[in-house]
Amino acid sequence: MSEKPNRYRIMYALAPKKVQSFIQPSLLNLAKERGIDLVPIEFAKPLIDQFPFDCLIHKVSHPEWINQLQQFIAQYPNVVVIDHPDAIQRLHSRITMLQVVKQLNLTPEVTIDVPKQVFVESPESLPDSLASKGVNFPVIAKPLVADGSAGSHQMSLVFNEDGLGELKLNSPFVLQEFVNHGGVIFKVYVAGQHIQRVKRRSLPDISEEKLAVSENLLSFSQISNVTAQDQSDESVAKLMEAAELPPLSFVNEVACQLKQALKLNLFNFDMIRDSKNGGRYLVIDINYFPGYAKMPCYETILTDFFLDVVQQKQSLVSDDCEPV
Repeated sequence: MSEKPNRYRIMYALAPKKVQSFIQPSLLNLAKERGIDLVPIEFAKPLIDQFPFDCLIHKVSHPEWINQLQQFIAQYPNVVVIDHPDAIQRLHSRITMLQVVKQLNLTPEVTIDVPKQVFVESPESLPDSLASKGVNFPVIAKPLVADGSAGSHQMSLVFNEDGLGELKLNSPFVLQEFVNHGGVIFKVYVAGQHIQRVKRRSLPDISEEKLAVSENLLSFSQISNVTAQDQSDESVAKLMEAAELPPLSFVNEVACQLKQALKLNLFNFDMIRDSKNGGRYLVIDINYFPGYAKMPCYETILTDFFLDVVQQKQSLVSDDCEPV
């Protein structure tokens, strides 16, 4: 008799909206074919009562869940939990999430940076804050908290000081200097050693002339949904087609070093190319457990990652990164 193939049990603790977008039938079926059963956590039952399992993936920010998970990790340190809540917490602040980028040690041919930004504790300190940090208009106002909630995505492009007075964001928030980047943003998805880069449309470049005659501010929730009024769908499509993806070796190097520094396996980062200097890239955002279903062939990539984890083919946070 032939031996029964190994089957692995991966539990997932996700908010209903995340379950709907991520746990697609196509992912469930492919994972099942390759020996992985994806099983939802029952939040009404203690986590320990749902043991054993081979791995737990999660993205739930409720304090009670985080507390229970922390206790579980302390009691069972050898169980694979992706990822540790303490590491995820770093990405919940738009100040701490980008600090690690400055510490990357990359090859000199291409540079990586972050835009100038300033933390705003109260609206009264706005003008002084900008002047002291050398941040110039236009700026993007973003909530300080980046926890995946609807409110954390509410942003505004502010063109001048009058626009600051019209901001509707609750304090505290950050003001990030806008850098012209050709109207294209690069999203890099990371799942362990698997890396994929895609391009999406972004806010169009703003010339000095346009800045002088523009409105005070423009509010939005998704950068990829915002285009200038004078941009047709055809012109945006041509812009997207002409934009070159960042070099694969560079993307892979950035992703691997970020994974090491953040101690995370499931994340993506948004990167732009400076219009004035094609060899300068800037990371503007890092997100935990992003919308992988928007990524081409996400089912294969995530299933490969799950198999890597449960079969322990490589350490979870290692230097061994290979691009997809």
